[in-house]
Amino acid sequence: MNEQDPECLSPLAKERGQIMDDLEKSSINQTAKRIVDASHKLSFHPYSPQNCRIELPSRSNCIDIVQRLRSVLFPGFFHFSEFSDEGMIFHVGAALDRIAINLKEQIRRGFCFSCGGDGDLQQCDQRAESITRTFIKRLPDVMLLLIDDVQAAYEGDPAAQSPSETIFCYPGIYAITNHRIAHELYRLGVPVIPRIVSENAHSITGIDIHPGATIGRSFFIDHGTGVVIGETAIIGNRVRIYQGVTLGAKSFPLDEKGNPIKGIDRHPIIEDDVVIYAGATILGRITVGARSVIGGNVWLTQSVPPDSSIAQASGKEYK
Repeated sequence: MNEQDPECLSPLAKERGQIMDDLEKSSINQTAKRIVDASHKLSFHPYSPQNCRIELPSRSNCIDIVQRLRSVLFPGFFHFSEFSDEGMIFHVGAALDRIAINLKEQIRRGFCFSCGGDGDLQQCDQRAESITRTFIKRLPDVMLLLIDDVQAAYEGDPAAQSPSETIFCYPGIYAITNHRIAHELYRLGVPVIPRIVSENAHSITGIDIHPGATIGRSFFIDHGTGVVIGETAIIGNRVRIYQGVTLGAKSFPLDEKGNPIKGIDRHPIIEDDVVIYAGATILGRITVGARSVIGGNVWLTQSVPPDSSIAQASGKEYK
């Protein structure tokens, strides 16, 4: 006979068990209530009983949209390889239709999340539809930028056997693809979702590019791990950077309450045809002039003119 079998327990044991169950449930309920009460004290709590029902964007759905966009921006590489040109047009169109439906929903949720319940649900829905339509129309231009990025990766790395290899294998191409997508959404004023897209690339590649950063054509990140590019950084055309490079802020001006002031230009401007080698740190709203070379591990907080060559050992300019 199993003494743990409920049928074999004495009435007293059963009563004790019931009391313990009731105490456990009561404890769990009390803990749950305390957690919910505490969460309402957070300034960023998403719940609001006001004009609209708050629905958070789905991180997994946003990442799925990016993966589908990747197959559209590089047709034949991640999907559609089995189709003719005529069939490709049909299937890419079908994919874009699905992307648009899902993206509109996530953008709407982003607006509902950021408005704190004060907005109008119908206005959020209409705005999400308008932004989605504009974003889809911009995709051919994004694709042309990525084609230049792929060619820059192939030409900039002697180990690359073909441009196709960089699309399949290079973390820099993965990261810049996510960035080009996130940057367009950022420019269109979409909240939250651009950061989800950029942080997906960050978690996979170790390359951290804020979606607000402006990056020109033919951009190449070689190796990539540890690269950080801040929100207000501006990067020109044909720029090449290596692993561990930081384009960051030197300091954060504070408001009267001691909080960092948002939205000010605080990251470097990198002009055309600049090369920045591994481990270099460039801080503040300074300018690195066109065609300059910044050596490995350089710490730079002052602007340098075009055609400069900065070495780490002395921190001086060499011609």
